[in-house]
This record gives sequence, C-alpha cells and structure tokens, in this order.
Amino acid sequence: MTLTADSSIAPSTAALPPCSAIVLAGGQALRMGGRDKGLISLGGKPLLAHVLARLTPQVDDIVINCNRHHDEYSAFGHTLAADTEPGLGPLGGIHAALSACRHALVLVCPCDTPFLPTDLYRQLHAALDEQHSLAIAHDGERLQPLFMLLHRSLKRSLADYLAGGDRKVERWCRQENAAIATFDSPLAFGNLNTPEDLDAGETRLVSLNAPTV
Repeated sequence: MTLTADSSIAPSTAALPPCSAIVLAGGQALRMGGRDKGLISLGGKPLLAHVLARLTPQVDDIVINCNRHHDEYSAFGHTLAADTEPGLGPLGGIHAALSACRHALVLVCPCDTPFLPTDLYRQLHAALDEQHSLAIAHDGERLQPLFMLLHRSLKRSLADYLAGGDRKVERWCRQENAAIATFDSPLAFGNLNTPEDLDAGETRLVSLNAPTV
C-alpha cells in the first residue's frame, strides 16, 4: 500500500488511536567523532530537541533509547530506556524500549532527523491494515525503515530475529511484510551523520526560519 503525504502541513490527530514513540539515541555516532548525537547542537538547541518538537504533537508518550549521558537526556522529561545487550544496533534499541511504551502502537524515529514529517504518524498509520502490523516510510527516493510504526506485539518477533544473529533493519521489516507509506520528501528524512551534514542542517534551519517577504 503506497500513500503520498505533504509533510509541510501539520495535520490534525483526530480519530487516530493513542500511540507511543521511541526516539533512537543510543548509537556510537562514530562519524561524528563519537559525540552523543542527540545532544549535538543545531541552531542553539540539541538535535533531540528539534525531533521532539515535531514528534510530541503526534504521539501520547515518548521513550528515549539512550546508553550514555542519562542525566542530560532525563532533562527532556521523557522515559529513558538503555539497550539490554550491546552491539544489537537500532533494532536492539527498539526492542529495549518497547517494554516502556504505554500503547499498542509505537512510532519509531532516529534522534538525528530534525526535519522529520509533522504527519509521520498519520501517514504511517494509514498504511496499516489487517494484513500489516508494521509500516515503514519511503522518502520518494529510497526506503527509510527506521521511520516505522509497529504493533508492540512484534516484540517477540524482533527478539527472535536478534537472537538469530541478524541486525539489519530492512531485512526484518521485509520479513514482517511491512507496508510502505511514501512521503515524496527526502529532505524531511535526512540524517545528520557527519559534521558536513550538520553544517547543511544549520543552513536549512536558517532557511526555514527566515521571514517571508
């Protein structure tokens, strides 16, 4: 099932069921020199603050998956969940955080995507039906499987997949026959993985905040 969304429009959340969210901030960020990526400044605010500003209106509770600097992350006022086993990658972070989520539906996104769609939950939810327990985003150019909406009941499947030794996010999504929601907005899903990406993000932030004439 393929949908098209305009991520520049902030949608109403009317008629959507309650949803939890997991923000993945547990990586090592080696391309950022090992800095804790969620706490890196963009436009004078941590990257995570930009993500939360767009995510919070869409969901009912948020769990931050982090493995260091817990005091700094606690200051954001959300539940924290550390990986239960090192080296499992993003799927390990999702698995660790699922138990702390209050609702059956769980939205997932990375902490380094400050321009994520303001209608992410609505569009991913529209892709779910009786045949799908998982939906992932397509940005118009490629899949973005770390932007996903899943039923919390998939925790057992995720645990089995990780126990089998695999770590690839897209492979697990395909195993679960994930539905795909197409957004046609690659910039909204851009990860700030390097110092160069961060510079580009600063430029885009200035552009977005510039007054219109």
